[in-house]
Amino acid sequence: MKTENTRRDFLRASAVISTGLLLSGYNSGHKSQAAQQGKNPSISEEDEKAKGGEVTATEDLMREHGVLRRALLVYTAATATLRSNPAAVAPEALQKTAKLFRAFGEDYHEKKLEEAYIFPAVKQGGPAAGLPDILIVQHQRGREITDYILAVTRGAKLGVSNTEPLAKTLEAFVLMYRHHAAREDTIIFPAWKQTLTAKQLDEMSDKFEEIEHQQFGADGYEDAVKQISDIESSLGLADLAQFTAPPPPQS
Repeated sequence: MKTENTRRDFLRASAVISTGLLLSGYNSGHKSQAAQQGKNPSISEEDEKAKGGEVTATEDLMREHGVLRRALLVYTAATATLRSNPAAVAPEALQKTAKLFRAFGEDYHEKKLEEAYIFPAVKQGGPAAGLPDILIVQHQRGREITDYILAVTRGAKLGVSNTEPLAKTLEAFVLMYRHHAAREDTIIFPAWKQTLTAKQLDEMSDKFEEIEHQQFGADGYEDAVKQISDIESSLGLADLAQFTAPPPPQS
């Protein structure tokens, strides 16, 4: 009986040791695989998903375009009101929108990022090499238009003589930048990304963040989102549901 008990104890111990070795081997292999994939083995997959990861340079550029597109929507709404009820257009809202476009779009996004880093790289060659020259011309024209908007919206009310010229200018500005930003998002930024290694792209992400902090002293993007949100609220444009399209006609 004693011999039988000893044999059973030996088998149990062997099973525990084997299981421990198996789990140890799995964990070691799992950590090794995670390391090869550039993941921290001490961070669970759930934790990584929850964090969302860092914002890449190209993602940063495109979300900045999102702020500028919202400014264009303000201009579009103002254009329609200028032609239907000019007295209802608040010059202050257009003044704030133009100042935001100047500081965040022209002085920062265009000059400090696109013209300094992205366009020179894209111009080195490839199918997109000819576009930066056109985009720079449009940047300059946009600055001229922003100067004009700032000038005619300084007063408490818009002059009657300025109503239609301002509407036409805003309309042309919006059309230009809609095409401009769309080409950058779908052609220029992907072409620029192809000129960089993964390490260089990561370094550029850090560089862009550094420039943003130097320019604004804090998170310029978050501040810009707040500014455009406040402008939208002042004009009754904040409720997204109001822009839901009606159902199509019955066929």
